[in-house]
Amino acid sequence: MSEKEKMLNGHLYQAYSRELYQDREFCKGMLYEYNRVSPMDKDSRDLILKKLLNCKGELCIEQPFYCSYGYNITIGLNFYSDVNLTILDQGGVSIGDNVILGPNVNIYTASHPYNEVQRIKGLEYAKPVKIYDNVWIGGNVTILPGVKINQGAIIGAGSVVTHDIPPYVIAVGNPCEVVRSITKEDVHKNW
Repeated sequence: MSEKEKMLNGHLYQAYSRELYQDREFCKGMLYEYNRVSPMDKDSRDLILKKLLNCKGELCIEQPFYCSYGYNITIGLNFYSDVNLTILDQGGVSIGDNVILGPNVNIYTASHPYNEVQRIKGLEYAKPVKIYDNVWIGGNVTILPGVKINQGAIIGAGSVVTHDIPPYVIAVGNPCEVVRSITKEDVHKNW
């Protein structure tokens, strides 16, 4: 099994293998281009993102944007991210339709073993992150490896999401905890 296959299957892998290093270098080159294209040149920005990510349709990722590989990120329809989105996508990140991310959101799938000898050898592992449809994630949120944020959930600004979030709830804090369910009355509120 190659190091890339190990990475994609959740096994310990050597992050500095030649293949993975080359994949990251390619991604860095694409991001260098993306982050330097005029914000007014939407066509060029879209073209770069479609080469780098698995996009189902139109999306808007405000510059700058950072990720590890790009090919491990799948994004649904009608996606918007404000500035400074960082996705460490070693384990795969799946984002549904109609998702909104505030500024400075960090999505991490990579982690390191507790054993110091394994860390010194450059070994790491990754767990996928899944964000379902119609999720809103506030600014300065960090999502840790293996987390699922279910349909219609709202994550408050500054939260650190360490475990799965159920559907149709508002969750906030460090660690992020459910505050309440989203109700029918919320539809009629003017924020």
